Amino acid sequence: MKQRYVFVLAALLTAIGTAVFFYKWQVLGFPLTENQERPVWTIEAAVSFDSGPGSIKAQLRIPTLTPGFRMLNENSVSRGYGYGTPFGDDGRIAEWTTRRADGEQTVYYRVSVYEDNSVDESDTTPPFPPMPVIKEPLNTAIQVLVEYARERSADTASLTSEVLRRLNDPSRDANVDLILSEVSNEADFVAVVSTILASARIPARVVHGFPLSERLRSADPVSWLEVHDGDRWLYFNPVTGEQTLPKRFLVWWRGNEPLVNVEGGSNVHVEFAIQENHIDAVAIAETQSEKRGSSAIDFSLYSLPIRTQAVYGVLLMIPIGAFVMVIMRNIIGVDAFGTFMPVLIALAFRETKLLWGLILFTLLVTLGLTIRFLLEKLRLLLVPRLASVLIVVVMLMLTISMVSHRLGLEMGLSVALFPMVIISMTIERMSVVWEERGPVDAIRAGVGSMIVAVVAYMFMVMPWLEHLMFTFPELLLVLLALVMLVGRYTGYRLTELRRFQELVKS
Repeated sequence: MKQRYVFVLAALLTAIGTAVFFYKWQVLGFPLTENQERPVWTIEAAVSFDSGPGSIKAQLRIPTLTPGFRMLNENSVSRGYGYGTPFGDDGRIAEWTTRRADGEQTVYYRVSVYEDNSVDESDTTPPFPPMPVIKEPLNTAIQVLVEYARERSADTASLTSEVLRRLNDPSRDANVDLILSEVSNEADFVAVVSTILASARIPARVVHGFPLSERLRSADPVSWLEVHDGDRWLYFNPVTGEQTLPKRFLVWWRGNEPLVNVEGGSNVHVEFAIQENHIDAVAIAETQSEKRGSSAIDFSLYSLPIRTQAVYGVLLMIPIGAFVMVIMRNIIGVDAFGTFMPVLIALAFRETKLLWGLILFTLLVTLGLTIRFLLEKLRLLLVPRLASVLIVVVMLMLTISMVSHRLGLEMGLSVALFPMVIISMTIERMSVVWEERGPVDAIRAGVGSMIVAVVAYMFMVMPWLEHLMFTFPELLLVLLALVMLVGRYTGYRLTELRRFQELVKS
């Protein structure tokens, strides 16, 4: 196959693997690091009222557009009530209905949200608001204030800030006193500001929400001002006029309509409570994937049984060790026994730990090689000789475990984790090289195998890399593309540069 075909295939594999990776990371929110937790806030609204007897229809305004946040889940607790979340004029409404209710009633709405700065849920550009119908002399006072602010501003944002500054100025004039004469609370104040801005043909509305904190047994909604400058919605502090939004401000509802409306009930009261929890980021990503109807979670390793996940958590690190083997062999030029023997030894090092693994493996190979030379005098055929070495290796592993246990060295028991077939083949291969090319080449290949195993082990025990491969197994396509590219490399290896240094000089 021509080299350009290899490059095209490698590019295609990289593109597919990278695209799936970015989709799961950026869109579904799968974390790049392990044990990553994200704060999740649960806001509960308890609507209490006295009923009938008779039919009840209770409506509570609930979050619709939540810039900076993403909804994880929502539910309602209401015994004997029908429940739905229809859309009203200004957003979604939680609606409870029943044919008959008597006495004190309480229904609950609960929503969980988590912070996501990539979410920019905003309305489309609104039309210019119609001129509000305002009676005199209030209309004249508003027009004077608008002209005053317009002369001292350059755009929508500065005009809004100037209006708010003027209304909050302690030394206010008669026009401001008239405008604020019927304002009794913060929500009324913001509603008046939105009316003033409507007179200037600027879209504005009241925003009600909560600055989220760790835990509040009782929380009251805060009113803020939202103004459209022609491109986007801007938020303003109604008291200071500063263009800002409280930290972690969750928008609950917009507009001047009341928060709750109960038909057939009286003494209506709403209480809010906020609680912060920390949930595993993978669990959040799985929930979002299900809500989106994405099939990514169906093909995720997290959908497998726990025992199977543990197995693949180890198996997925073998390609990492194989890639290290390819680099060490084809680029650096380290000589080793076999192709994947160092990778399997590195896999055993994960259980025995590096130092004890090196000691036990060296001891096994040394003793096995000694016995192999003794068997050479028997002139056995190949298969019986390999079977004999295998039996000897098992006996050596048993002996080392028993002796180490008697000496109180429990780490010696982990020698059984080494793949005995690989050790047997290593002993046989090393003895053949010893006989054919001498002890120097045999020892060099043995040391090279240990070096490759150590380097592979260092990569295979990285927790973040193990998490990355388990969460994003599509990265194996990128790894495959890299192996294919290295496989086409025919240049000098690093160890060969020293061998041919004299030729370069000449």
